Amino acid sequence: MMSFEVVPQSMHFEAPLPLRSGASIRDYSLAYETYGTLNADRSNAVLVCHALNASHHVAGVYAGQPKSEGWWDNMIGPGKSLDTDRFFVIGINNLGSCFGSTGPMHTNPDTGRVYGADFPVVTVEDWVDAQARLLDALGIDTLAAVMGGSLGGMQALSWTLQYPERVRHAAVIASAPNLNAENIAFNEVARRAIVTDPDFHGGHFYEHGVVPKRGLRIARMIGHITYLSDDVMNQKFGRQLKADDLRYSTQDIEFQIESYLRYQGDKFSEYFDANTYLLITRALDYFDPAGAHAGDLRAAFARATAKFLLVSFTTDWRFSPARSREIVKALLDNRRSVSYAEIDAPHGHDAFLLDDVRYLGVVRSWFERIAVDLEAAP
Repeated sequence: MMSFEVVPQSMHFEAPLPLRSGASIRDYSLAYETYGTLNADRSNAVLVCHALNASHHVAGVYAGQPKSEGWWDNMIGPGKSLDTDRFFVIGINNLGSCFGSTGPMHTNPDTGRVYGADFPVVTVEDWVDAQARLLDALGIDTLAAVMGGSLGGMQALSWTLQYPERVRHAAVIASAPNLNAENIAFNEVARRAIVTDPDFHGGHFYEHGVVPKRGLRIARMIGHITYLSDDVMNQKFGRQLKADDLRYSTQDIEFQIESYLRYQGDKFSEYFDANTYLLITRALDYFDPAGAHAGDLRAAFARATAKFLLVSFTTDWRFSPARSREIVKALLDNRRSVSYAEIDAPHGHDAFLLDDVRYLGVVRSWFERIAVDLEAAP
């Protein structure tokens, strides 16, 4: 299907936003995009939350930029699984990001200096509060659904707990109720790669006119390995050599997989902000709705009233199906309405972004039921 054109938007907020850390941020902006048309009673809005290195550009293309497709363009648009002919879809860039919302590279109104490492630590819950303010400004009291994959799925979960009265449905894809020790460890190694880069300058590298690209490259390489499955990496690269013969070098590229990871790291270091990477991975680490309930996930989800869809992928070892099943059990223990699909896909964590017809079909059917209910409402 052809992609449709969209226009980036931004909304400014002067009032301070209290943060879970005890700090606050004021005079900030949120970048966002909308797709489709809000109906007369404002009941067909769907919020799509983004993952770590994504943004509010969820679908469509920018005028004159045919290669600027949104990161979930295969999922969202006219006639697609989340049909913008029937729903009003909103994508919001999270605070602290580097894609338009106020972040570490912007000026702190209290000091007149670029925030840098002084940008306040933000959590998933803080992002949800900020999103709620933007929806208030758009005149949207209740969401037909909130949807997200990976870190976006955590935001969708948090919406159902922070604002249960404002969410009718929630789609949580390739996500988890919290990070396990292994995931926190991967995040920490990536952060250490960034902060030990000589060009990091304690997070104030903007003032020095440099970018800690070496650290960002390594962080991206580590992350990218965790997004792919062993099967996909072996099928795509195996032990293929870069050249015809071995160079017997400890520093030159010998294998195609090395070349691929270096390419991904180089590309990432050109557009992603180092402080943003630190902030977002910390938000991942901190997310733990059961933490306030002595680890009892059932107690944590007692507040949720939405109807849920959870989707996991068999080869996703970063957010394994077992983690989704933990959420399913907690919701069922609370007698909530839950649909669950476990897709046998070879792609690893990245499967939630790809074109598996079974996966797209599950999401399409779920939203079809929501649309029919909306259209039948008096």
